[in-house]
Amino acid sequence: MRTRTLMVQGTTSDAGKSVLVAGLCRVLKRRGVKVAPFKPQNMALNSAVTAEGGEIGRAQAVQAQAAGVPPHTDMNPVLLKPNTDVGAQVIIHGQPLDTMDARAYHDYKSVAMAAVLESHGRLLEQYETIVVEGAGSPAEINLRDRDIANMGFAEAVDCPVILIADIDRGGVFAHLVGTLELLSASEQARVVGFVINRFRGDLSLLQPGLDWLEARTGKPVLGVLPYLHGLHIEAEDAVPRERPAGGEGRLKVIAPVTPRISNHTDFDPLRHHPQVSFHFVGPREPIPAADLIVLPGSKSVRADLEWLRHHGWEPAIRRHLRYGGKLIGICGGLQMLGRAVHDPLGLEGPAGSLEGLGLFDYETTLREGKRLEQVAGWLSLEEVAVTGYEIHAGITEGPALARPAVRLVGRDDGALSADGQLLASYLHGLFDKPQACDALLRWAGLENPETPDYEALREREIDRLADAIEQHLDLTRLPLSLPRSAW
Repeated sequence: MRTRTLMVQGTTSDAGKSVLVAGLCRVLKRRGVKVAPFKPQNMALNSAVTAEGGEIGRAQAVQAQAAGVPPHTDMNPVLLKPNTDVGAQVIIHGQPLDTMDARAYHDYKSVAMAAVLESHGRLLEQYETIVVEGAGSPAEINLRDRDIANMGFAEAVDCPVILIADIDRGGVFAHLVGTLELLSASEQARVVGFVINRFRGDLSLLQPGLDWLEARTGKPVLGVLPYLHGLHIEAEDAVPRERPAGGEGRLKVIAPVTPRISNHTDFDPLRHHPQVSFHFVGPREPIPAADLIVLPGSKSVRADLEWLRHHGWEPAIRRHLRYGGKLIGICGGLQMLGRAVHDPLGLEGPAGSLEGLGLFDYETTLREGKRLEQVAGWLSLEEVAVTGYEIHAGITEGPALARPAVRLVGRDDGALSADGQLLASYLHGLFDKPQACDALLRWAGLENPETPDYEALREREIDRLADAIEQHLDLTRLPLSLPRSAW
């Protein structure tokens, strides 16, 4: 059976679903197929803003780039953004609906499924092929009821499924066979084959296991993808712990990994900058000396600010500033730098207020609704062009905003301190453009910065991934209804 919708599910989180979907989208684009990515339900704190002013998972924006199409809210109709261990903001078709605990969202899933099917139907009207990414594992027994993210969706739209597993984690055959065994008979029949991800070594030594797997399950191994060292595809959610090769430059930059850190992809241009040594500092790590500290975005600003205080960041920041270091706050980080953060409606936790770090003379009040917007303007530091996007619920007011960090078209953003040591902005993507990144790094103390073209890097890495898929995956066995020329 040939189909226009193909789904990739994984045996675990981080098995390679997002990466495989991105690579397949680029492969199909190369072959002249009009293709779109789709993820019915995503749970992630890395997100992106679409041109129509909606919020989707960051991974789907990357997959849209791989497909050569503009990202749209239909590509990720349900986005869950956790703000506590038991609750999350529920975003439907790009707009925040409500904050729900796990039980309330479980009861809501039948409504969410209607939104999922509506979006999938619209994409089918516009694109020849839809490549779908599942979430987590389809064998999570406690989540099978009313599932909309994995086999529940596949059954609803009657699409085939590829099952991917990460051999670098170990136990790859147990993962694949065990996952298959826990599916219902109809779901097992949907699995058209396996993909093994991140293999390194002699493939001939793996072959007996592949033969056994095919004999045991009756399903083909569609391909064994190699471990691509240093591959950079923007993370769906997890904070990257590996440092890119060559990332030991002269300027030392650090950022705390708070419990609800969001949009940490803001720092990818710094992580890959040959003149910058960037380090995410985790909860059990000492806070090292640095030239620049960046406070990242947060889905729960007051809770993350309390976490920073508990882990010694407030005195470390004040010591850093006394010795002439520079500090940037982005989005939630901007809010932390003011006098106070107020949450009268309890949007990110219990209603109340928390004293901020007091480094800027402004206060933030969280309100219902969000500013979701792609923006462009000029950095006040050097009047260089900057682009980015805003995702925030807070309204920030105070005298410090009279010295804006960014001048946007029609309004100003953020603040720049009178002594030139602190900068705060709501813009995600501050470092993406080479000229803007150069200006920020000069301000932070780097002489003669030469920022690489980050957009070109992203394109090269997507192409590198697609090259590996074309070489190591048997594309002719994919049950896709495509023009003959595409094969």
